[in-house]
Amino acid sequence: MFIVSSCKINQDLKQDLLRQFPEVHFCFCDDIEEAEKHLPEADILLTYGEDLEDQHIESAKRLQWIMVLSAGVDRMPFKKIKEKNILVTNSRGIHKIPMAEYVISMLLQIFRQSKLLMENEKAHKWDKSVTMEEITGKAMLVAGTGAIGGEVARLAKAFRMKTIGISRSGKPVDHFDQVFQSDQILDVLPTADFVISILPSTEETRHFFGKAHFQAMNRKAIFVNIGRGSTVCEQDLIEALQEKEIFHAVLDVFEQEPLPEHHPFWDMDNVTVTPHLSGVTPQYQPRAIEIFVQNLKSYLKGENLFINIVDPNRGY
Repeated sequence: MFIVSSCKINQDLKQDLLRQFPEVHFCFCDDIEEAEKHLPEADILLTYGEDLEDQHIESAKRLQWIMVLSAGVDRMPFKKIKEKNILVTNSRGIHKIPMAEYVISMLLQIFRQSKLLMENEKAHKWDKSVTMEEITGKAMLVAGTGAIGGEVARLAKAFRMKTIGISRSGKPVDHFDQVFQSDQILDVLPTADFVISILPSTEETRHFFGKAHFQAMNRKAIFVNIGRGSTVCEQDLIEALQEKEIFHAVLDVFEQEPLPEHHPFWDMDNVTVTPHLSGVTPQYQPRAIEIFVQNLKSYLKGENLFINIVDPNRGY
């Protein structure tokens, strides 16, 4: 069994893998360029999913399984992967803790005026007239009721919020008071104080949020996107913010990344921009490798008990 990694793995995690699986030959590389020469012999590939192209899949003659050490797989060459019938699993769920904390922290910084308070501190300005509000008791709508959405809703419950979920199926999910199907979202958007998008990037979700959605939102609503930039029509969002159709947008992902230096979002008072880091945590790799280890044990036993299998047809 030959496993190639095209991403840098923490040294402690490498040693742990070698101890747990002495019967397996591991080849740890720093990037796909270093890994390329080993791909023809690889049975399993570890990757972050953003470095693979058709030629890599074509050259990996023995490849049976790709383990993606992230949740996002929208840049994967799925057509070629599907042709070769290669199993793909990802690290779905490992981001739920930092991303849920990010959502709550961003809502609090807006309602508790953190930006203004820090500006006043730098200016040595004592201003007790700064308006303070509470997020407790508000209504939150979450588009995407998977692991991350569920954790966002769970934390929202600590603030006694009403939680509304949006998913393809509309099936009930823990921590959500109600869950609606995607095509019902316009009916429930007006009831939400906070709208959180955790949608993946697929053909179905491209520009999912557009003009009609922003017009349907409460004028005091805060829109947060921690899913993928392609799920939002940015021009429609800019116009909605300029026309004060919504109160504020918190954006961690964008259609073009890095966000261009002269993009309007940077200078809009009612926009908070962060550089795609809502899922960043020191526990990222350990949690991803934990999923890989669980799946590798099943693989070596010949058991079909994989978790986080990715459907190449859906792209998630």
